[in-house]
Amino acid sequence: MSSDAVGDRDGLQLPRAGYGARSMANPSLAYGPRGGASYTTSGAPGSFSSELRSTMVSRATNSRPDFSSSSALDAVAEDEKTMAEERVARLRDKLSKELKIKAGSENLLEALNSKKAKQTKEQRSKVELELNTSNRKIGQLRIQIEELQNPKEQQPASRRRMSELFRGELIREGTNETFTGPDLQSDEDVETESPTFVLAEILQALENEGMQPDYYVERANSLVELFKRHPTLKYDLVWSVFGLRMQTLLLSDSREIIAAGYRVTRYAITDRASLKTIRSLSSDYLVILSLVKEGKASVEREQALKLVRAFLDVKGGVHEVSRAVIRTMVAVAEHTEDRLRNICILTLAEILVRHPPLLVSGGGVGPLTEILGDGSYEASESLVTAFLYQLDLPSRRKYLKAGHGLEIVFSVFTDSLSGHCSEQKLKMNARVIAAVLSSWSGLTALSMNNFRALRSLFASLRFPDDRLRVVILDLIFDVLRIETPSWSSSFLAGRRLTTYGRVANLKSDKAQDGSDQNPTERKDQPNLIDHYLCLLLAVLFEAGMLEGLMGVLRGNPEPVLKRKTTLLVGELLKMASRLLPSAYSTQLQMLPELFASASLFGDEDRFNATGTVYQIDSVNRTLFRSGAPTVKPSGPAASTGQARDASNPSEQAKSKASAQIDEAQFRSLMLDSQVLNSANYTKWRWDLLQNIVEGPLLNPKRLDEAVRVTKFMKRLVGFYRPFKYRFADVKNTKPNQRYIRIGSSLIRTLLKTSEGVKYLSENKLLRQIAECLAQLDRMSGLTSISPLFSASRMTETLTGGYFTFIGILSSDPNGLIMLERWRMINMCYHIIELKERPDLVKVLLGNIDFTLDSHFRVMLSKALTASAKDIRIFATNQLRRYVTYGVTAPGSTGREGNAEWAMRLLVTQLYDPAVEVCETAVKILEEACDDKDCLEFIVKCRPALDHLGEIGAPLLLQFLSTSHGYRYLDGLDYITQEMDDWFLGRNDTYVALVEASIARGIHDSDRIPIPDNSIGRANRGVAPPHFYRELTRTAEGCRLLEEKGHFGEFAATIRDYGMEKEDAELILKVKGCMWAVGNVGSMENGASFLESTDVVQSMVKIAEGSEVMTLRGTAFFALGLISRSVHGLEILDECGWDGATSLMGDSLGLCIPLDLKRLFSIAPWSHRIDAQSESPQAEPAKLDLSQEDPTNVRIIRLVVDLANTVLTKRAVSDLMHIKAKKPVGFRSPSLFHKVMSILECRHYRLPVRRFIIDLFEKSVMRQIVLEEDDSDNNDVETNNNESENDPLSKEKP
Repeated sequence: MSSDAVGDRDGLQLPRAGYGARSMANPSLAYGPRGGASYTTSGAPGSFSSELRSTMVSRATNSRPDFSSSSALDAVAEDEKTMAEERVARLRDKLSKELKIKAGSENLLEALNSKKAKQTKEQRSKVELELNTSNRKIGQLRIQIEELQNPKEQQPASRRRMSELFRGELIREGTNETFTGPDLQSDEDVETESPTFVLAEILQALENEGMQPDYYVERANSLVELFKRHPTLKYDLVWSVFGLRMQTLLLSDSREIIAAGYRVTRYAITDRASLKTIRSLSSDYLVILSLVKEGKASVEREQALKLVRAFLDVKGGVHEVSRAVIRTMVAVAEHTEDRLRNICILTLAEILVRHPPLLVSGGGVGPLTEILGDGSYEASESLVTAFLYQLDLPSRRKYLKAGHGLEIVFSVFTDSLSGHCSEQKLKMNARVIAAVLSSWSGLTALSMNNFRALRSLFASLRFPDDRLRVVILDLIFDVLRIETPSWSSSFLAGRRLTTYGRVANLKSDKAQDGSDQNPTERKDQPNLIDHYLCLLLAVLFEAGMLEGLMGVLRGNPEPVLKRKTTLLVGELLKMASRLLPSAYSTQLQMLPELFASASLFGDEDRFNATGTVYQIDSVNRTLFRSGAPTVKPSGPAASTGQARDASNPSEQAKSKASAQIDEAQFRSLMLDSQVLNSANYTKWRWDLLQNIVEGPLLNPKRLDEAVRVTKFMKRLVGFYRPFKYRFADVKNTKPNQRYIRIGSSLIRTLLKTSEGVKYLSENKLLRQIAECLAQLDRMSGLTSISPLFSASRMTETLTGGYFTFIGILSSDPNGLIMLERWRMINMCYHIIELKERPDLVKVLLGNIDFTLDSHFRVMLSKALTASAKDIRIFATNQLRRYVTYGVTAPGSTGREGNAEWAMRLLVTQLYDPAVEVCETAVKILEEACDDKDCLEFIVKCRPALDHLGEIGAPLLLQFLSTSHGYRYLDGLDYITQEMDDWFLGRNDTYVALVEASIARGIHDSDRIPIPDNSIGRANRGVAPPHFYRELTRTAEGCRLLEEKGHFGEFAATIRDYGMEKEDAELILKVKGCMWAVGNVGSMENGASFLESTDVVQSMVKIAEGSEVMTLRGTAFFALGLISRSVHGLEILDECGWDGATSLMGDSLGLCIPLDLKRLFSIAPWSHRIDAQSESPQAEPAKLDLSQEDPTNVRIIRLVVDLANTVLTKRAVSDLMHIKAKKPVGFRSPSLFHKVMSILECRHYRLPVRRFIIDLFEKSVMRQIVLEEDDSDNNDVETNNNESENDPLSKEKP
């Protein structure tokens, strides 16, 4: 996270003259007398002011007077002095009013601060806005009054010590230019400015004494803008001078000036050396003093924290963050009402990842753990990620306490009976648990100690708390990625599950639409998410999840909760039968506890158990009926509706039966549709019209009757005629889409019979559609002021439905004849060329059916090559449906009807100048290669993909899966080069790619960074293509792999370095080798390689014994790949692992050990801190107090007692008593250093830290920062006899 994540400001606001807000006029802050230059301020560039002030500098001593106000413009006609006095009086009246407004706002803000921040957030923001406005007006009025009372005099600008600021650059001398700041500079001035000279002017201005706070804030903002315009300027700073200016700003009594100093210092950071220089300026003490201040100094505290975060943005900068600053941020993070709490928590979490010893020594791990467990922090998922990162390696894991860090989030559930647990807190901790279970490190940590944490979670289901139970049920749904069926809401509402007909229809609709099928997922691509869910499901069952749910059902809960639990149990049993091996799922399906309770005939609770068994059985049967279809559709997306009808035999039989109705029944249907009774289409029964169009009208006799005897067809078809403006004026809403569907069915029905074709060809419908298209054709000569297919009408009305009708006509030979008759094909050619109407081109290409060999294919080819880039991408995507389901298109015969033309066009698109078009074509061809015939044809096209680089690599990998493709690539010398590339480095890159795919699949998020953009939403959790996997598909590839000996090298690396736990490079190498072995072993041809080595046994050993948690996870997923082959599954069975198989005995690639404890056998580790993280003055006992005054020793002892909550009250009272006597110790820098060392090594709450620091005089900080001589204080301490009379000093230390 960058240092500006908190929300940087372009410039700090003008200061408020509130409590304790003093100017820099304090003489103790001055450097000495200096000649001041004349500075003027103004607004933003291009702004106007009611007062005109001259920004020009007089070049002569007797020049005209400088006009300081607008009243001076009338001095020729009136007395200048009188006008100035009158203006001053008016300004004073305005000033008094603004001061009253300011006082009232501050009082109201004080009252709001005493209340809860959440309740007064909106009101507080309004008051702060009003207060800022008053402060700004007050500052402007005071400046105007001061200008009128004391007219400015031009003073010569001093140039002392400016030549010391920069090395190798000269400063212009003797110039009398007035510094105006960046806001008054024009673009030309900015381009020609000398950055060193401007910096010298700004630093010179900061030396002036007695100015208002806004004067220094404006100069500091100008300095920041200068650093932004010239980023290299900060590398030439001489910190002995620049740092002195910053120290002066940071020692001011004004909060806004201090904030400006922090901001300038932050923008001056370059590297780690500059951080050390900043720390040498006593910045640690200054930052601590700012962070412990009250909430009123929000701007100062925010900029101080941003400075600390800027340290983290520098390479190695985290090592320059002091432990004292860490202690202070921990105190802020523990203060729940602090506005900077959240950003402090994130900063501490980032330090935990980058430099854990520092955070441990600063006492930050414990508070972060408590924050994670109390559920008050809303970004807990981000915080828990830092803990999960530490758990991976043993070298990082030792900084956390075993069984304490993550298990604390479960305390909310186990302590819910105390009554202090809110539902929001439960949900927050449930989100954290879900994030932990979605990580391999988290799952391993929670499975320690015999799944103790998870067992406590499911044991809490026995508590009679419905809120707790609902949250845990939702957690299980979320973690296992269970999608509730569409009928679940009705079931939870109490409706019976006897409407199996609706469920069957729902299943049929899913089969038609293919909504459950992923067209981009290869049939044999391993789904790693299913493998992880298989393990997670087994872990949850082992931890007692099913027993806890059975306890809820037996406890007679609320009806809604009982139904939800029943639904969850049904989903779990269904999921177990699909993912788990039979050894696991068989025992679960029996529900032994529930059946045992139902068989106790002497117990009244058996009736409840029996009813539960019946409900679970009912849910299971319903889930089975509504299950997703397993057969993939065999044709392209049904734009013509033919594939849909063919895939649904029941619908075909239904429509055939309805087409055979007699004349009386048909007349009755037409009358019931209200078409014959009224010409108003809103009164028609469109649901009945749908049945008539798709049923009786398919019978030529019924169609002839509807055309000749009645007005049914005339009115129905007339509704769709464009120039009647009925269908064309209907609003484009979701309910109105039914008009397009019925119109499409009508045209499709008419095309199926000769009578319908004749009627459609003679009707005015097509002629009027052609005339509307001619309005867009520049060659037709027809024009219209408001064409029917205008952009607005296409968006707001159903006019686009006419292109759907044209698409249906293009799918039928008779329809093509009609389109040629009315010259609509010629018009479509011209529409494709309309560069100003890309929306029309996309609508046309998206609705046309290119199955038949016609002019539309030529039209598509033209759009693929001669259109704009977005049109070419859209047209390329249209080819997907013709190539992803096989070579032969539906309803086509012979070579002309197959989809080879589409693949030829896609191969042509590989040479498109736009990379996006090439990438789209590669993805479509990659999907098409799932079909062997398509793959063979693409190889015959011999596409050259060298110019695409990594984009074409997945397609080339698929070529390896056939002998023809292997020989083609071997002739290009691709295989040898790619094989060496993968062996030398691509294996390691593949690790990052596949881990990102798994993470995105588990978390269902695109925010996880990946090495490239090859992982889309459809490929989340799917193993990306691997070179060695594709190579092993053919016998030629296996021979080459054996000749090269790569597999033996992989096995040796896994065997020799599999238990590595420190070297990150070796761990990455082992991961890459395991993924390569897993991909080779997943193929049946890889059995010989597995037999020749004992690599499977080595990987099992890693999965069960490695101390690196992610290495265990990699071995687990790689073993899942090996289990996909029969021989691999047999080897795993010998090692004590079992795999899930389908009903036909095929392996699903899901394997887990028979004893889950073997997979999670990580011994608890010892918690220790590196000695390097300790401070030289780690404990107060090491402080040298032999030479200290007894009063100072007493103060140190009391400060130590403040860390003890039992002694805090008495220690505060004693310190206040000592403070009342004004001892010299509270003015001593040496005592301040000792107290700060105590604060660094002990834990104090934020108010206590503020109290301790406020005990000292403010002059102490100045002495420390500026290194002033404190000999006067030492002399006073030496001659002071007050300690002899102080009774507290006589106490033994």
